[in-house]
Amino acid sequence: MKFSLPSKWNDGHPTSEQTSVEHGVGAGQRVLRSVLAAFMAISFLLLHFGNCEAQSATEYQVKAAYLFNFIRFVEWPEASTAEAQSKWTIGVVGNSPIAEELSKLVESKNILGRELQVKTFQATDNLRGCNILFISESEKKHLPGILAGLRGSSVMTVADMEHFIDAGGMVQFVVEDARVRISIDVGATGRARLKVSSKLLALARNVTDDGSAKN
Repeated sequence: MKFSLPSKWNDGHPTSEQTSVEHGVGAGQRVLRSVLAAFMAISFLLLHFGNCEAQSATEYQVKAAYLFNFIRFVEWPEASTAEAQSKWTIGVVGNSPIAEELSKLVESKNILGRELQVKTFQATDNLRGCNILFISESEKKHLPGILAGLRGSSVMTVADMEHFIDAGGMVQFVVEDARVRISIDVGATGRARLKVSSKLLALARNVTDDGSAKN
């Protein structure tokens, strides 16, 4: 299944039909959020896949692009000298096609002067050396132990399993109408000393604070 960008948003602007039915300040804010979210989603994909490829990117290519870009849109705790000279590490726990897509995506790239690497792990491994950790659906039964092992660290946890945020995760992928969306819990990211950019929050399908909706 291919995950196409919404045709109505391909130029980054709402159609007249979309804007004509919106009224009032609240509606205007929703339109603004939609425009920004669409623009950022398109930019994420075009940056890595080019125009033609972005139009027909697979689900896991889109998710890989999100994971790559999360590094840019998060303010990380100040790194030690050794950490600042090391590679960004995106870990993948369990079986998922996202590991292969990520490996292709990060090759020969760097962010903020640091190269990137993708590592695969088992649920019982020490996962605290990651910057971002994607937890596959196959590891759902191990999720409580994985999250407990990361408590007190600054590892950004991401998954595409249902109720991930309710379980204490930080970012959850949600597929709606052949589009990959994200939900973010700023309570969980805050406890990990991670400050999520307002631009990334604007892209989110919804933002919660410890599971409760945040306006």
